[in-house]
Amino acid sequence: MIPSPAATAHRRRNPLTGRWVLVSPQRTQRPWLGQVDEASVAPRVSHDPGCHLCPGAARAGGAVNPDYRGPFVFANDFPALQEALPSDEPGARHGQDPLFAAQAVRGECRVICWSQDHSATLAELAPAEVRAVVDCWADQSAELGARYAWVQVFENKGAMMGCSNPHPHGQIWASGHLPEEADLEDRHQREYFARHGRSLLLELAGREAGGPREVLSSEGWLVVVPWWATWPFETLLLPRRTAHRFEDMDEAMRDDLARMLGRLTRTYDALFRCSFPYSMGWHGAPYGAYGGEAAHAAAAADDSAHWQLHAHFYPPLLRSATVRKFMVGYEMLAEPQRDLTPEDAAARLRAVAAA
Repeated sequence: MIPSPAATAHRRRNPLTGRWVLVSPQRTQRPWLGQVDEASVAPRVSHDPGCHLCPGAARAGGAVNPDYRGPFVFANDFPALQEALPSDEPGARHGQDPLFAAQAVRGECRVICWSQDHSATLAELAPAEVRAVVDCWADQSAELGARYAWVQVFENKGAMMGCSNPHPHGQIWASGHLPEEADLEDRHQREYFARHGRSLLLELAGREAGGPREVLSSEGWLVVVPWWATWPFETLLLPRRTAHRFEDMDEAMRDDLARMLGRLTRTYDALFRCSFPYSMGWHGAPYGAYGGEAAHAAAAADDSAHWQLHAHFYPPLLRSATVRKFMVGYEMLAEPQRDLTPEDAAARLRAVAAA
């Protein structure tokens, strides 16, 4: 343990992935810290007839959206994964050449609009509306998990994060293989459980509760800026009791999660008085439908005791609504680096925390 991590350069390890981050708090004493600007605010409308995601609108692929209310899910018109493997095509599987290895992949990509309201982010939805989104995540995960090894629920919020449509929405990608990040988390949680007989993230939640990195808490959920945070105001959303996947949550836990998501996203918005951009994603236990493509193909469908459902929030903003953190130079060529300590970031978030 670092006795006083607030003043000197040091490295911190991410136990979920085994990666390290360089923390350089002394750099916050630099004389120029950047100008603090307000973000420009776009006009708010509840329905935009030119938006491909609004009810009744034609999407880019030609399909017309129904007059939906609440969460609306549809197959991505331009998916990154395809359901059918091109196994009959020459060169579909390229083998394991050490220099040119390749692997055929299959999967599905879906889009989920939070609601019919063109302007309503998760921070602006009522708890019942967020709860409907949570239920949708659970239903989609269970359905896709019956056919695929991995179901990735995520949201890219804001143009700064590459979001191509302003209508608040997320995505769900399911794949027959474990993506690299999921594979790393699976391995490290499995190793920790085998060594200690306890869930890594359940133990982490217990040790972080009430500590300097806690941002928000409730009976069932905890938000912390993790010890190993890479992005300035990165947070980790954890259940305080066992839940391997979305489907494991009971009614009370889902209600509590809906309230916590609203509190967290409103806290982000309050920090720099803007609609805070981020990439957010959920990691739950892999499913049994490995189909021979995953690194742990022999794992049983119920082999999830080591896993704990959790969400990562990766916001890019650094000092204001317009000053962002870039992962360049040393970060790209060596390892991630941050100036603001996770403890300081948590304190700033707590100071504006939403009720």
